[in-house]
Amino acid sequence: MSDRPTVPQIRARKVRDGAEPLVMITAHDAPTARIADAGGVDMILVGDSLAMVALGYEDTLQVTIDDMVHHTAAVARARPEALVVGDLPWMSYHTGRHDAVRNAASLIRAGAQAVKLEGGAKRVSVIDAIVDAEIPVMGHLGLTPQSMHALGGFRVQAKSSDAAMALVEEAKALEHAGCFAIVLEAIPDVVANLVTESVNVPTIGIGAGSGTDGQVLVFGDLLGLDPARPPKFVRRYAQGFELLSGAVGEYVVDVRSGAFPSEAETYMRRRPPPTRWRSTAAVGSRRLAAPASRWGCGYRGARPSRLSPCSVMLTR
Repeated sequence: MSDRPTVPQIRARKVRDGAEPLVMITAHDAPTARIADAGGVDMILVGDSLAMVALGYEDTLQVTIDDMVHHTAAVARARPEALVVGDLPWMSYHTGRHDAVRNAASLIRAGAQAVKLEGGAKRVSVIDAIVDAEIPVMGHLGLTPQSMHALGGFRVQAKSSDAAMALVEEAKALEHAGCFAIVLEAIPDVVANLVTESVNVPTIGIGAGSGTDGQVLVFGDLLGLDPARPPKFVRRYAQGFELLSGAVGEYVVDVRSGAFPSEAETYMRRRPPPTRWRSTAAVGSRRLAAPASRWGCGYRGARPSRLSPCSVMLTR
C-alpha cells in the first residue's frame, strides 16, 4: 500500500494548525525522481524550470506541453511515494478553458496527481474549469517566470503595501477557485507571512522566507549541479558539479593510463583460447593489410557487418 500523501492531506497541512512544513523539490526524469523520493520529500514538482536545467534553454518560455508530458511520464515511471505535480507551461492554459483542461488532463495521463499553473485572479476561470474536471490545481503567485517580460525580468515582487494587499486578494481568489496549495515566489517574508495567514490552504515558498507552510527548491540548485552563482534564496546542500565532473575526470585518466578496465571489470575466459581463434586472428590481420575491397568507401578487407557492436546486449 502506497504512503503517498493525497491532495486532501496536503491541503490540510497548515503549520499554524500544528502540521509539519511541506517539502517539495523539482525533478525532471526517473533518476532525479528516485533521488528526491529517497530523500523523503512530500511532493515532486515536474517544473517548467526543466527548460533550463535539462533542456539548455535560457528561460521557461521555450518548453512545450509535449516536453512536460514527456518528463512527467519519466518521473512517474520511477513510482515515487511523493505526490507528483506537473507544471503547465506557458501558453498551455492561456488560450481558453478547453485548452487548459485538455493540457492538464495530458499531464495527469502521463502520471501526475495534480497540476500547477501561474497567475492570480485572471486565471480563476481556468482554474475553475480544471478543478471542475476533478484535476487538483496548485497555484503560483509572486514572481511568475512565465510572465518575465511583463514583470520586467526576474525581480522581487509585492514590495509596496498596495502590491502586498493585492497579492493577498489574489491568493484568496485562488483558494476560492479550488487551489489546494499556492507557491509564493520571490516576495518579502512579511508579505509571504501575511498571505499564509490569510488563506486556509498551504503556501509553499521559494525565496519567500521561512513563514510559509512549506518550501520548494530546484533539484539542480539544491545539489549544486550548475557552476553558476545561484539565486540568494538557494542553499546548496552539495557541490554536485565539482563532484560529478571530478568523477568523470578520474574515468578519463584511468582509461588513458590503462587502469580501466581492470581484470575485476572484465569478462575473463579462464581456459586458453583454441588454436582456431589464433588462426582466425591471423587471417583478419592479412585482410586488413589487403588493398581496398570491392565494397567501396576505401574499406579494406571483408564486407562490413550490418550489425553495430552496440546492437549486441551483453549479460552476465
